[in-house]
Amino acid sequence: MSDIAPSAVVEWLASRREAMLSLLGELVAIDSGTANHRGIAQVAARLAAFFAEAGIETEPVVVKGSGAGLRVTVPGAKSARPILLMGHLDTVFPDGEAARRPFSIVGDRAYGPGVADMKGGLVLIAFVLAALKATGGDLPPLVGFFTADEEIGSPAYRPLIEAEARHTDYAFNAEPGRASGNVVTARRGGVFMRVTIEGKAAHAGVDSRAGISAIDELAHKIVALHALTDTERGINLNVGVVHGGQSVNTTAASATALVDLRFREPEDRARMMAAIEAIVAKSWTAGTRSRLEVTGGFLPIVPTAASTALFDLYRSSAEAIGFSVGGEATGGCADSGFAAAMGAAALCGVGPVGGGAHSPAEYVEIDSLVPRAQALALTIQRLAEAVNNQNSHPRGQDAGDPSPRRQSAAPQRETS
Repeated sequence: MSDIAPSAVVEWLASRREAMLSLLGELVAIDSGTANHRGIAQVAARLAAFFAEAGIETEPVVVKGSGAGLRVTVPGAKSARPILLMGHLDTVFPDGEAARRPFSIVGDRAYGPGVADMKGGLVLIAFVLAALKATGGDLPPLVGFFTADEEIGSPAYRPLIEAEARHTDYAFNAEPGRASGNVVTARRGGVFMRVTIEGKAAHAGVDSRAGISAIDELAHKIVALHALTDTERGINLNVGVVHGGQSVNTTAASATALVDLRFREPEDRARMMAAIEAIVAKSWTAGTRSRLEVTGGFLPIVPTAASTALFDLYRSSAEAIGFSVGGEATGGCADSGFAAAMGAAALCGVGPVGGGAHSPAEYVEIDSLVPRAQALALTIQRLAEAVNNQNSHPRGQDAGDPSPRRQSAAPQRETS
């Protein structure tokens, strides 16, 4: 492969900045929190209309109990395994947020709920697929897979993501590029849990001895859970939400807590879950009963030889476009971890550069939309060239060649 001059796909994308901003504004104007299935359907419908205009086939993905996703296919060489492009349609924001904080552009940044995480990434994937479709070339099949519950740990869509990933050697996730401009080459895994505690209600002033405080028990458990944090090893425990009690003068008969575990190494998941289960099973307050429920979670991205080579290919493509990019690890989780666990070389954070995700300050650097799309499209073209060369010369595989080697990334299976 050579450091080629801008290709047709790069030139096609060069003139789409305003169109990309227009579509981004339309998507941000739609409330699509994970529980808002109607809003998610509207985002999916707008994307489906865009793909229809580009001559790209789509099909709805219907999952019981969740919003509807979207699957997009650009046909390619039948003998080649598809390349997977990933995104999620849902955001963390409540209904009405799009009206309270409408899409806006101030200077060189665009603002609005979900503008970076990840409606900017949805726009980028849409235009990359349209560009590759329009300019053609000897490419493998391309699959765009858009899910609807990533923000709560993908409990419904995880099996579908894994099914898609089993058929690919390469997965690109268009989560926002880091504020530094880097892409994500490593992510931590996570487990989301709910702890429920039962006590016994009693009048706090008249008959407090008859009561059993679920809140008292929860307080002990919170201290013990937080003590499991091991920052040096990349392990964090956070109790982020608590509820409990009936009134100020009643011993609390119930209490709940939402718990977030983050881990860097796959083997740490089982060890930490065993420690958490032991804390939940222990009673500091006699008479209480506790229950632990796993509500969602993610697997980590651990760099492999194949994923490192894929990043190197992306970095050289970015340099050909005219910008420099590095790879970095992040404590956040994403669906790309499921693809990596299936053995695919995964590169995350290839969406437009942004920051402030999940907050009123969320933004996207609008001048990064086109270059990041160009870099991804060019990477896919170069990847196809590498795969084609590998197929033509199967004995000439180079250590830095990102052609398929699924045996180097054994699947990391999770048990719940």
